[in-house]
This record gives sequence, structure tokens and C-alpha cells, in this order.
Amino acid sequence: MSNSQNYAILSKQRLRINHQYQISLNATPSRDKIKIGVMVQLVQKQDQRTGNLTEGIVKRILTSSNFHPHGIKVELDNGKIGRVQNIITQYTNEDR
Repeated sequence: MSNSQNYAILSKQRLRINHQYQISLNATPSRDKIKIGVMVQLVQKQDQRTGNLTEGIVKRILTSSNFHPHGIKVELDNGKIGRVQNIITQYTNEDR
């Protein structure tokens, strides 16, 4: 193997490790943290490449498992569907 091939392999490995580290730092909330009535930021399917976030109140939780690497899928009060990236606030019945 030439030095350039070794360098390319090491660069790919370093990128993979950095990506895994960033995923662990930016972990999405698990299902047990998301409740109906919580205000969240989610990414819709069409916004996955841009990372554009949409805010809203959770109407329904669609993912049955406790964790998903891209975020728990929910439906908002306005009918939009996406994967939760952040929890903003917890609403009570008096706040609504």
C-alpha cells in the first residue's frame, strides 16, 4: 500500500469516529421523555438534508421503541409529522 492509500484509510476512520462522537453528543430524546402536550422541535422528512426544525406540540407518538437514532417520530397538533430533535417545554392543561 502506498502512503496516499494509508492516509485515505486513516482519514475515513477518523471521520467515522468523529461522526460517532457527534451522534453521542447530540443524542435525541428517548420516547420516555416525550409526552403528549410537550412542545418539541422536530425535523420533517423533506427537511432532513437541511436540518430545518419545526416547532409544535405533540399530539401523538408514532415510534413504539424507546429509542431511535434519528429521533422518535411524532405527530404535532397541526398534523405535521417528524422526528423529535429537542424538547422545548412541558405544557399543562392550564397553559393550553
